Amino acid sequence: MKKNRFALLATGSFIGTLILLMYYTCTGYMNISMRDVFSIIVETIKDPKAAKETYGTLWYVVIEVRLPRILAAAIAGAALSIAGTGFQGVLLNPLADPYTLGISSGAALGAAMSIVFGWNFFGVITVQICAFLFALITLLIVLRMATLNGRVSPVSLVLAGVIISAFFSAALSFMKHLAGEEVGSIVFWLMGSFASKKWSEVIILLCFTILGFIISLFYSKDLNVLSLGDKNASSLGINTSRLRTTILITASLLSAITVSIAGIIGFIGLIIPHLVRMVTGPDNTKLMILSPLVGAALLATADNFSRAWLPAEVPIGTITALLGGPFFIFIFRKKLKGE
Repeated sequence: MKKNRFALLATGSFIGTLILLMYYTCTGYMNISMRDVFSIIVETIKDPKAAKETYGTLWYVVIEVRLPRILAAAIAGAALSIAGTGFQGVLLNPLADPYTLGISSGAALGAAMSIVFGWNFFGVITVQICAFLFALITLLIVLRMATLNGRVSPVSLVLAGVIISAFFSAALSFMKHLAGEEVGSIVFWLMGSFASKKWSEVIILLCFTILGFIISLFYSKDLNVLSLGDKNASSLGINTSRLRTTILITASLLSAITVSIAGIIGFIGLIIPHLVRMVTGPDNTKLMILSPLVGAALLATADNFSRAWLPAEVPIGTITALLGGPFFIFIFRKKLKGE
């Protein structure tokens, strides 16, 4: 794809995603006009106190209820898409994503344990750090299980992820038994939700997503070289070991932060890179730029579908699983035929 065409596509995707998010802010139990939403946001940026007094209930609905939830969904979609692109690029496996590798389940277990046992080692970010540490441990276990004679089999990698996910799901069920009054929090990690998100959570998610995006984009050209094989990459001056470690840690961090704030949301990291790759080709630089925009739009749309269009709200993890399950089967069968 030519640079000018891709720049136009990326710009159009960015503008389209912003328009979608604005539209979703208008919809819900109380419909609000686009003009009012725009005015409330602009006035709040200028003077939050005056805007709150002027718009009253509308201000509360837009600024305190809808925007944090919608932005959290969009940023989480972007983070999971970056993570999925990173995992697929560094492992050279089209089936790799935080959910299929068991990373999400491991992060959820770490977050749940920190809540149930009342851990507070790192202050207000204890849940996020515990989720990250368990995500890294899960990644190491899965890679170890799938490695034979120094080689990682793509199919074995997925099977190892399924095994670890099953084990951690059982551990999460045990946490539910121990949780008592906190059982609702454990169910949240299992099913995924953006309900009642706060601005503090949105800011944490945004900061880590920007960091992960910058790191992943910086190494995206190296990922293109890595796809030629370790020997070719090393001969061209790429430190393959450092590259793999950096991308795997970055992708695990993005997965863990998303899980710690929104629970387990499957298949976004699997679907989005494949959809974008159909348009841009295998260039990881283009994938890293466009995938977050498409992921943000898709997950925000799925959450809005659950929040505003269904008679009763359905956990977002259920919706993404229904979307991603058939897609995973398709990619899995395609991979087997390719081998």
